[in-house]
Amino acid sequence: MAADLNLEWICSLPRTWTYGITRGGRVFFINEEAKSTTWLHPVTGEAVVTGHRRQSTDLPTGWEEAYTFEGARYYIK
Repeated sequence: MAADLNLEWICSLPRTWTYGITRGGRVFFINEEAKSTTWLHPVTGEAVVTGHRRQSTDLPTGWEEAYTFEGARYYIK
């Protein structure tokens, strides 16, 4: 699943920041000035939900549920 490009989070990026999307559809952010990247939006501090990952209250703290392109479920810590 590709990421849904949200105009709100694109417009709220600071001047020296841009974004990229991995082959798997996960959005990451690039600080051009510092030459660094992060999974977290530089303003909100949250990861952009792209549809292939989901947080679940049923999982232990720190675990996330995700899905492959084929729909197989797996877990990330």
